[in-house]
Amino acid sequence: MTPSTKKSLIWLLVAAVAISILAFMSNKKDAPIIVTPMPTPEVTGLKDDLVSFSIAPGAKVKGVMDATGVLKNAYFFEANIRVDILDGDKQTLREGFGTATTEWMTTGPVSFKTTLDFSGLATGPGFIAIRNDNPSGLPENDKEIFIPIVIE
Repeated sequence: MTPSTKKSLIWLLVAAVAISILAFMSNKKDAPIIVTPMPTPEVTGLKDDLVSFSIAPGAKVKGVMDATGVLKNAYFFEANIRVDILDGDKQTLREGFGTATTEWMTTGPVSFKTTLDFSGLATGPGFIAIRNDNPSGLPENDKEIFIPIVIE
């Protein structure tokens, strides 16, 4: 086989591959692409009291994490608030607390910080529960906000 014959065969092969790719691509354009959006996990409980929280609903969490947030409607007592980690059935895995970083004796927005430790917890769906510090112990005074998470 002469060098010019080899070149011709190579160009013929390249052209055949290019035509095949174009034919494949044109068929793909005709097929509808169906995208099913994943539902966005939602905050539940008294969610309107939560102005902001640095861990987004549905976030994957692990280890020790610092978090900040802002709440309204009197969740604090002596500048403290409960911030617990729950499993997917809302059973308490680890109790914790947060501390107000702005004036807490108000029904207006109050900023807070907390440290959450997810180390050694079972993996899977869970919640961060933000709960008012209720010194009365009366259930009718309880307030809760549940932020869905995924523990890794």
